This record gives sequence, C-alpha cells and structure tokens, in this order.
Amino acid sequence: MTIAHLPTAIPSPTVGALHIGPLALRGYALCILTGIVVAIWVAGRRLHHRGLPSTAALDVAMWAVPFGIVGARIYHVITSPQAYFGPGGNPWAAFEIWRGGLGVWGAIALGAVGAAIGSRRAGITLGDFADAAAPGILMAQAIGRWGNWFNNELYGRETSLPWGLTIHAWDLEAGRAVVGPDGKAVVLGTFHPIFLYEFLFCMALALVLIWVDAHRPLARGQVFALYVAGYPLGRLVLEEMRTDEANIILGQRLNVWTSLIVFALGVTLYVVFGRRGQRSTTPVSPNGEKIALTS
Repeated sequence: MTIAHLPTAIPSPTVGALHIGPLALRGYALCILTGIVVAIWVAGRRLHHRGLPSTAALDVAMWAVPFGIVGARIYHVITSPQAYFGPGGNPWAAFEIWRGGLGVWGAIALGAVGAAIGSRRAGITLGDFADAAAPGILMAQAIGRWGNWFNNELYGRETSLPWGLTIHAWDLEAGRAVVGPDGKAVVLGTFHPIFLYEFLFCMALALVLIWVDAHRPLARGQVFALYVAGYPLGRLVLEEMRTDEANIILGQRLNVWTSLIVFALGVTLYVVFGRRGQRSTTPVSPNGEKIALTS
C-alpha cells in the first residue's frame, strides 16, 4: 500500500485497499480481523491461567464476534443515520461494513449477549469469561483503530506537533486518496492522530487490567466492570478532540453522553459484583502455580 512521505508528520496511506480482481482487500477489515484474533488468543491464555479450558475462548467468540459486529454496525447506523436515510443517502450502504462505520458501544452491548449464549454452551460462567476477555477486547479495539488510519479518518484539530498526522482527501468508494491535477494525492493538512491516541490508551488500560487482576483480590466480573468503567474515561477526552461531524445533544457529541452512561454502568457493575463475594477461579501462572493476591 502506498504511503505519503512528509518529513514533519506521521504519514497516512494513499491507498487503503488492495484490489485483486473483483476482490478488495481493505486495510480496515484486516485490522478488525487481526484484533479479533488477538482478543481470542489473549482470552484463551487467561482462561487457561484460571484453570478453565482455553478452547472456550474460541467457542464463545463464535457467538460473541458476530453479535458484536452486528451491534457495532447497528449503533453506527442509528447514531449516524444521515448517510443512509437522509437526503441523498443510500440505505443499502448500511450493510457495507467493510467501508468503515462500527460503534464500539453497540459491539459491547450486543457482543455481551452473544458471549452469554456462548459461555452457557461452553459450560463456563459469563463472569469468568468476561474477566478473561476484557484485556483482549481492549487490545482488539486498539488494533482496530489502525483501520481508521488506513481510511484517513478519526483525526482532530490541525497541529504542528511532531506526531501530527498527514490526512488526504479521501475517496471512500475507491478506497484511496483523491488525486490532484499534478497526479499526487491531495493533502488536507496535518492533524492530531486521534486513532493513535486511542490505540495507546486502550493498550495501556489493557495492561493495567492485567496487573490489577494479578495483584488484587477481585470478585467475579469486576475485571470486566473495570473495563466498562475505564474505557469511557479515555473516550471522553478523545471525543472532545474530534472534529468530524456528529449528532449534538445539549451542546455535546452523542458519544460523550454515551460515555458518561457507560461509565456509570461500569461503576455500578463493579459495586454489585463486589457484593457477591470473591471469584471462584484463582489466576495461576503458566507453570500451574497460583498467583498470590496482595491486598
């Protein structure tokens, strides 16, 4: 894939899809798929460390992933309906998920439904699976954000900082940058790389959850609750930095209000799960020894 080289900024691709005959191999889709694979692998490892079958990660994912993708797309279409049902919109484009447009909140909500079904069929509790999967889910979100890089999207205000991101005028239909009369990709400017900020935040939060899980006595479900409460905190900051169009409610972007609601839900879940007592599975190291939990 061709990359625009600018000496004072992080480059962005000028081509976001590799066309092989009628097949378009899109960077966005590859990032999502890579994130899913990583999430399943991490969940499997963490289930094994808890004395549970690692194969359950894939079994549950067979339900959670399709539900999550459908939920993510539904959330995006509902919260950004203009492109599909507004003037000049194309309703059929609502099904074209390979072009981008997935809402993490919908993925979490409907993905949890799929995980509940999968966990029941796999013979493990939803709380144990959710705790094992939480860090991997964050890593999947982080990796998936690189799909926005391939699409030259999810950026903030213009900046002259060394880590500013070069953004091109983009033809989403063709999956490539718009080319000017000189035959070169049209550059819109240099902007804050919001996708990169979220990548770093999600990876950092994933590592924090892993550390807390290994060093604090938590009740079943509380690791997942920390994920639910922790992610919106970073998202609140990033939403305020974004400049792309969004539906505004009471002067704030819709996702700001969603973040506040999800944060409150995460805190509530943490308290409720904590009152139910400690988890029944104890993390163990790869060599089979139980991990000591310090207070």
